[in-house]
Amino acid sequence: MQDICIFKRVEKKYLLPVEKKEALLSVIGKRLIPDAHGKSTICSLYLDTPTFLLIRNSIDATTYKEKLRIRSYGVPKEDGQVFFEIKKKYKGVVYKRRISSTLHAVEAYLQSGIPTEDSQIMRELHYAMELYKRPKPTVLIACEREAYFDVEHPNLRITFDSAVRYRDYGLSSADGLTDTYGSTGKQILPDELSLMEIKTDGAMPIWLAEALGNCEIYPGKFSKYGNAYLDIMKKGEQTYAYHL
Repeated sequence: MQDICIFKRVEKKYLLPVEKKEALLSVIGKRLIPDAHGKSTICSLYLDTPTFLLIRNSIDATTYKEKLRIRSYGVPKEDGQVFFEIKKKYKGVVYKRRISSTLHAVEAYLQSGIPTEDSQIMRELHYAMELYKRPKPTVLIACEREAYFDVEHPNLRITFDSAVRYRDYGLSSADGLTDTYGSTGKQILPDELSLMEIKTDGAMPIWLAEALGNCEIYPGKFSKYGNAYLDIMKKGEQTYAYHL
């Protein structure tokens, strides 16, 4: 599978002990093929306001939520590929719109506020950036990901994230994104657990639902940025001007 820049899909999350992950893969593994990135380190730099408005809205929301972030597969260099994206969730359906760019170009946009290209998706990103008064890089989430798709139904994707960790940039400016990136951070998911996400364009296929049932695997909730934010708020030394 190649990189896609427009998504509409249903995503379900599962927290799995190692033994259940292995049990599930032993059942469904023959149907799965590694995607374009296979095993990789995912770096997602979330943009937010000084009051953490986007993540607070996301945690509180029941119907609609959205996030702005810069994502890379591996730690990017100045001329390396990144995706600048907005992710929205409405009534359980995830919509993602993103542009493929270079770290240098996105860094220039964050500093100047001048769009890097003339496209519909860039206009949507720019509108959101202006709506939230140009949010800054705030929290970086990194994890080790295994990504697969179904050989017969490529729109079915299954990912496993482990060693989920974060770095907090608080009220830092957009300067020096190359220094902001990296994959080190405070771990927020225990080593014995993986976060599995099943991503479909509709209903889950029967064979997969049966495999989950036989392995006694059930949906759960885990927001990487949400958990990082809650951990940040627990730190007594923080001095953010946030309002709960």
